[in-house]
Amino acid sequence: MPILSQPTEELIQEFKRFILTKPEEGSTIHVDYIASKVASFYERIRKILDYQEEHLLRKNAIDRMLKRRLILQTNNKGGMAESLICELIRAGYLPNDAIPESEIGAVELIISKYVFLIDASADLPQKQREGTFNWLISLASCEIEEKLAPPHKDQALADYMYAVIKERIVLRNTNLNQDEKDTQVFIAIQKALLRTDRALLNYRLLKWHYPEWTQTDQQFLTEIIPQIASIKLALSQKIDHPLGPKFFKICNQYNTPYLVLGDVLLENSDALNQPERLEDLIKEAYQERYKRSKNKLRRAAVLSTLSIFVTKILLALAIEVPFDLYIAHQLILLNLGINILFPPLLMFLIVKSIKPPKEENAQKVVLEVMKITYQTKTQDQYEIKTVVERNVFLRGIINLFYLITFLVTFGLIIWALDKLNFSWLSMVIFLVFISLICFAGLRIRQRSKELSVEKEKESGWVFWIELFALPLVRVGKWLSNQWTRFNILVVIFDLILEVPFQIFVQFLENWRRFLKEKKEEIQ
Repeated sequence: MPILSQPTEELIQEFKRFILTKPEEGSTIHVDYIASKVASFYERIRKILDYQEEHLLRKNAIDRMLKRRLILQTNNKGGMAESLICELIRAGYLPNDAIPESEIGAVELIISKYVFLIDASADLPQKQREGTFNWLISLASCEIEEKLAPPHKDQALADYMYAVIKERIVLRNTNLNQDEKDTQVFIAIQKALLRTDRALLNYRLLKWHYPEWTQTDQQFLTEIIPQIASIKLALSQKIDHPLGPKFFKICNQYNTPYLVLGDVLLENSDALNQPERLEDLIKEAYQERYKRSKNKLRRAAVLSTLSIFVTKILLALAIEVPFDLYIAHQLILLNLGINILFPPLLMFLIVKSIKPPKEENAQKVVLEVMKITYQTKTQDQYEIKTVVERNVFLRGIINLFYLITFLVTFGLIIWALDKLNFSWLSMVIFLVFISLICFAGLRIRQRSKELSVEKEKESGWVFWIELFALPLVRVGKWLSNQWTRFNILVVIFDLILEVPFQIFVQFLENWRRFLKEKKEEIQ
C-alpha cells in the first residue's frame, strides 16, 4: 500500500479537525425576514451595476459598509459591529440565525484596532493619509470576513500546496534568497489556488510576516504605527515582484490536483486510505468541479456583460443621446444600436470560443493527485530562471512594434466608426466598453482553463487575434481598476441611495418588531 507523505497526513488531520468542529452553542444573531428580503433585493441590483467575482463579494461588501460607517460616524466610532453584522445577514452575505452573538464583541475589537491605526495616521499628508485609510479598511474587511466565515478549507489547501510545491520549484540564474523565494511561492499560491485580490493578498501576506497582526495587543500596535507606511510599501513591492508572474504560471498550471483533492477530502476525509477507490473518487470530484466551474463561468459572463450593458444603456440615455441631439445635431439609431449591442455580442463570441478540457485531462489530474499525496522516490521539478535582458536596440524595436499594433487596433476601430458617422463622444464610449469587454472576456477565458493541467497550445490565428486584441485588453485592465471610482451609477448608489435605504431597512425591521410585541401583548 502506498505511503502518504507527511504534508498529506497533516492535511487530512486539518480537514478532520474543522469538519468535526461543532458550531458554538448559545444565542445567535437574528434579523427580520421581510427586511432581509428587501435588503438582499437591493444587493442583487447593486451586483448587476457593479459586477465583482463571487468569492470576493462578501469581503468587498464589508469594505463598503465599514467605510460608510467610519466616514459618517466621525465622533463616535464604537458600537459598529452589531449593525455591520446585521446588515451583512440582511444582504444575504451571512446566514440568518447562525452567527453567535459572541462574535459581535470579537468584531468590535477588530474594528477598534483599525480605528486606532487610522487615527494614528491622521498626521500624514492628505494623499498619503487617504491611501493609508483605504488600505487599512481593506485589511479590516479581510480580517472581519475571516472572523465571521473562517476559510478553513482554503487555508488548509494553501498551506498544503505551499509545503509541497516550494520544494519542487528550482531557481536558475536568479538572485532571490530563500525567504524571497518562499514569499513569491506564497503569493503565487494565494493568487492561483484561492484567486485572491490585492486586498486579500496584502492581508494574508501581512499576517504571514507578522503573526501578531490579528491580535489586539496595544503594545504591538503602538510599536507598529511608525512602520505602517514602510510595511505598506514593502508588501506592494513583494506583490509586484518581476519574477511573480513566473511563480504564478507554475502554480496556476498545477493548482487543479489540490482543488480536486480538497473536494475529495471534504466528502470523505479517509479517502486517501482507500487507494482502490481513490481514482474513482478523484474522477467524480473532478467532474463535479467541472460542472460547477462551467456554471460559474456562465454566470460571470452573463453578469459582467449585463453590468456593462445596463451601464451602457443608462449612459447612452443620460449623455450620448442628448449629445448627439443637441450638440452634434445628428442622432443615428443604427449607430446607437451598434454601440449598445456590440459589446454583449462580443462577450457572447468570446464565451462561445472557450473549449472544455480534453477527456484525457481527467486522467492526468488523477496522476498528479497521486504524485502529491504519496511518497515517491523522485519528485517533479519546476524551473524558474531570469530572462536574459534584451539590449536597448532590440527592446526599442519590440516597443515600437507594440506601439504599431496599438495604433493599428485603435486606428482601424476609429476609422470604421467614422465611416458609420459616429460622433467623437460615441467613439470614446464605444472604445471604453469594448476594452472592458475584452478584458473581462480574457479573464473568463483564463478561468476556463482552471481545471486543465496541460500546457496550452496556441494556433496561428489565435496568436494574431491576441496580438491585436492586446491593446484593448491593456486599456480594459486600466479602466477596470478605475471603474468603481468612475462608474457614475455605483457612485450614486454609494453616496445618495445607500444611506437612506439602510435607514429605511432598519426602520422596517424595528416596525415589524414593534408589531410583533403588540401582538404578543394582545394574546
